[in-house]
Amino acid sequence: MFVKRVTTGLMTIAAATFAVGGAFAQDAIKVGLIMPMTGQQTAVGKQVVAGARLYMQQVGATVAGKKIELIVRDDAGVPDNTKRIAQELVVNDKVAFLAGMGLTPLAFAVAPVATEAKIPLIVMVAATSVVTERSPYIVRVSFTLPQHSVAIADWAVRNGSKKALTLVSDYAPGVDAETFFKARFMAGGGQIIDSLRVPLMNPDYAPVLQRARDSNPDTLFVFMPAGLAGVFVRQFVERGLDKTAIRLIGPPDLTDDDELNGMGDSMIGVVSSGNYSASHPSPMNQAYVAAFKAANNGLRPNFISVGGYDGMHLVYEAMRKTNGSTNGDALVDAMKGMSWESPRGPISIDPQTRDIVQNIYIRRVEKVNGELYNMEFATIEAMKDPGKAGPK
Repeated sequence: MFVKRVTTGLMTIAAATFAVGGAFAQDAIKVGLIMPMTGQQTAVGKQVVAGARLYMQQVGATVAGKKIELIVRDDAGVPDNTKRIAQELVVNDKVAFLAGMGLTPLAFAVAPVATEAKIPLIVMVAATSVVTERSPYIVRVSFTLPQHSVAIADWAVRNGSKKALTLVSDYAPGVDAETFFKARFMAGGGQIIDSLRVPLMNPDYAPVLQRARDSNPDTLFVFMPAGLAGVFVRQFVERGLDKTAIRLIGPPDLTDDDELNGMGDSMIGVVSSGNYSASHPSPMNQAYVAAFKAANNGLRPNFISVGGYDGMHLVYEAMRKTNGSTNGDALVDAMKGMSWESPRGPISIDPQTRDIVQNIYIRRVEKVNGELYNMEFATIEAMKDPGKAGPK
């Protein structure tokens, strides 16, 4: 009981200090980046941290006369770890920013910490629509599942899909993906013949894939978090579904650039929606891919990586707009409405919702110079999160 009282007291003191002076007016501005660097989501953490470090490598470690220090912590994808680490970063390290959040439950765990400490929490991955509503200090630079799900549902209906089955991971983003895909697909005249869910941790796709095959849909919409696509595709091919007439579609996790080449040629022709592809044709992205590979032993950047890269851009520009002040409210206000050019294309922060506004691309897997890439062929420009208005 005594330890609990002391911890609570420390958090209260830290919150009061941040409210008055912000990070003790220190010269070094610390960014606490919490990501799963071990466990099932290791690949996600690796991409985000690489993106964040690349941004600092390119622009330097100083902004508005202050040195930026990135503190990376591993939560192994466990919410209790994430919350404890966030509290330690606030109380012990005196961070001015919290960032990362590799899964939605992790963002939910840290939201009250950001609120109490009154410091920005920059969400670089977590994609459930309601994430930004959990704290007035949350700003998201990644994407939302409704953005991706609505976009691919519209494409599927326009291109002949009539009977779809959904297969998603059973947690908040999966529910978002299922809900918004189904609503949009049915609004376009399509029929949902079944909706299947699998556990987030250690999933076995074989039983649900058999059910999917027995249901005989013309389209299979699939969502699982980044890092699990390779497991899914192996079981998809093992059960022979790649030889059927079923059209496989989904958000960008399905054809993750980080795993795509390892999935094999069975993925050629698969269509997905996404906010970024390593093949995005802009000069900025071509330079980003080259620099990312050079800094990470040839690792190809994926749609997760730009969350880390753009998240650090948001930190720097907010600091520049506040002339180096680390007052949390001032920083969040500075972020609202901010817009810039990213390797993924033009993006901005919605001033009302503090959520990402970005192009969503429809991509097809193609083989280019012996490698598999998501080749963009259609664009939905400046898409806000459809989840803020509810499914339609």
